[in-house]
Amino acid sequence: MKRLLTAALGVLISVAAAAQGAEQTLRIRGTIDQIDAKSMVVKDRGGKATPLVYADDLRVSEVVPIDPAAIQTGAFIGTAAVPRADGSLAAIEVHVFPEDARGTGEGHRPFDLQPGSTMTNATVASVTTGPNDRVVTLRYKDGEKTIHVPNGVPIVTIKPGDKSLLVPGAKVIVSEQVRGGKNVATRVIVGRNGFEPPM
Repeated sequence: MKRLLTAALGVLISVAAAAQGAEQTLRIRGTIDQIDAKSMVVKDRGGKATPLVYADDLRVSEVVPIDPAAIQTGAFIGTAAVPRADGSLAAIEVHVFPEDARGTGEGHRPFDLQPGSTMTNATVASVTTGPNDRVVTLRYKDGEKTIHVPNGVPIVTIKPGDKSLLVPGAKVIVSEQVRGGKNVATRVIVGRNGFEPPM
């Protein structure tokens, strides 16, 4: 019994620590303004410049456009969406997760891409293709959402990258934490040759 209680307490502490860490993580969407071997300065879309040092475990991921046909039954995707006039959801971007990332952030929640936007990470249950959009039904462990994906909305995937992609002018989404009084970049999602991560 003591061993079970100790194990349970360890799980609770880990969950609490993860939740606390998640609350302290901010996203910066912008452009790399300056960079060196250990740090960079990112200007957000409003022109604010933020100096960031790299975390020792910095992860760099490249976002690349893909064929919309990748949105198919059984795929695990994420989509930022906004409400339509009729109350349904319209996608403003879709990212198709690689298979080894299936289950990442599963669920439906508010998102900070645009006012009123949401993020849904879920498995595609069905896709209906029409002349102007795709209607995608997404299922996740706690529910289901139907999302309209208009033609022309960015469809991308994410693959492992490295620091060679971090160059002045690159469009990025940076996950930032404050550690020891410094702004620390823990993850960077970056587009190649000026491609802007849409999420």
